[in-house]
Amino acid sequence: MTKEEVFKELEEYGNEGTKKVFVKHGAREPFYGVKVQDLKKIVKKIKKDYQLSLELYETGNSDAMYLAGLIADPIVMTKDDLKNWVKGAYWYMISEYTVPWVAAEGNFGFELALEWIESDEEMIASAGWSTFSSLVAVKEDTVLELNKLEELLYRVEKEVHTAKNRVRYTMNGFVIAVAASVVSLTDKARQVASKIGKVHVEMGGTSCKVPFASDYIQKIIDRGSLGKKRKMARC
Repeated sequence: MTKEEVFKELEEYGNEGTKKVFVKHGAREPFYGVKVQDLKKIVKKIKKDYQLSLELYETGNSDAMYLAGLIADPIVMTKDDLKNWVKGAYWYMISEYTVPWVAAEGNFGFELALEWIESDEEMIASAGWSTFSSLVAVKEDTVLELNKLEELLYRVEKEVHTAKNRVRYTMNGFVIAVAASVVSLTDKARQVASKIGKVHVEMGGTSCKVPFASDYIQKIIDRGSLGKKRKMARC
């Protein structure tokens, strides 16, 4: 498909209710408000298309940007591609899902995550923490730098309540992800979760809630899902 053909379908799938919700969370015009399940209908037609993914992302249209992540070829994505994408990720659906998913499935996830979490820009820093969460979910422990992950857990313990809004959210998610996916660090992550307690995040005036890490981790343990890896970060 061409970019023009994709945009025609995006417009047809546009949903005003979805659009209103996304605006409350930070999406901005122009975009159509396409539901994820409808984006996946387009994905079935395209499969993977590296060049098209770059073209769609560059439009700045939120629907097209999210779709770009779903059709991207992570192994082909260059470090510069991912750096450009994170700079353009202006709200959390892109900065905490699209970019981290593609980065984690590619070749530069760990090093870029380390770079991004040091950023003073809220969306870039949150992208970094989300990338780590995706990495631990899809990469085998043998290829992860476990000592660094442990250091980051203690960093969250010290900094989470003074971090920027979406960074707080993704730091909290990182603790949950490590506890769930890296069994050798589950106990340490649970300790950190207990110490940080409830993390407060402004959710755009919506009813969305921040997961209480300790309880969330316990639910994962109760259902016997500790250490289970996913094939893909993208979903």
